[in-house]
Amino acid sequence: MAVLSDIRIDTVAPLPARASRGYWGSVLRRLMRDPVAMVAAGVILAIVLAAAFAPFVAPGDPYKGAMLRRLKPIGDATYWLGSDELGRDMLTRLIYGGRLSLFMGVLPVACAFVIGSTLGVFAGYVGGWVNMVLMRVIDVFYAFPSVLLAIALSGALGAGITNAVVSLTIVFIPPITRVAESVTTQIRTRDYVEAARVSGAGAFTIIRVHVLGNVLGPIFVYATSLISVSMILASGLSFLGLGSKPPEPEWGLMLNTLRTAIYVQPAVAALPGAMIFITSISFNLLSDGLRSAMAVRA
Repeated sequence: MAVLSDIRIDTVAPLPARASRGYWGSVLRRLMRDPVAMVAAGVILAIVLAAAFAPFVAPGDPYKGAMLRRLKPIGDATYWLGSDELGRDMLTRLIYGGRLSLFMGVLPVACAFVIGSTLGVFAGYVGGWVNMVLMRVIDVFYAFPSVLLAIALSGALGAGITNAVVSLTIVFIPPITRVAESVTTQIRTRDYVEAARVSGAGAFTIIRVHVLGNVLGPIFVYATSLISVSMILASGLSFLGLGSKPPEPEWGLMLNTLRTAIYVQPAVAALPGAMIFITSISFNLLSDGLRSAMAVRA
């Protein structure tokens, strides 16, 4: 998985369970002092709110077109951001398109976060042959580039939003599992974990009280960095016809349908790509801010 395998969290500062509340408060304060992260968070929040309240924000119907007003330029009196190949308002479709694009970008990472964290924490805490077998199975997925793996899985499962989300979830489970296993392996050797084990605490109690509070933060930081990759891959699947289908507004699909208009209205045709870029870079910048605020070394 060439896109994902280069990122690995190696070190996490130990966090005693009793200090967790003060720690997260200090993380929030440090994050709020990072202007770049705050701007990125503001952009993401604006996109999310616009998509959530699209019926109240969008100026028109995303499915209604007018062939006599197709491919209008940016700045048109009726269509502020121009119109697409079927005369539909681009501003409206970009706002509505944020729903599917964010859904297909965030949901696979969220599902992979839950599954990968569970597998990684289990493998890292148990260790031994269980760790070896599970991680060797995970390593098999690294033989395939993430883009090709996503396309192959989507092609095998069939086109559609659900199958695209399932495919991307499978793609992101291995890297998150590896990070979770790496961090858990470090945490299980800490003195307070050994003390809890010697005192007679069960494995479930130790994991819940002492391990999860320390490992979930770094895993979450890493997972947020994967959202931008997920959005790009999801848009790519839609562009290839393996994700959302017309006439649904989705940024990757809009790039596909507007590719024939690149010579007529290049600025209009580039708008969905610009939205993908802005959203992806915002998630990356926010992830970098979280990493700095949480004192996680990459």
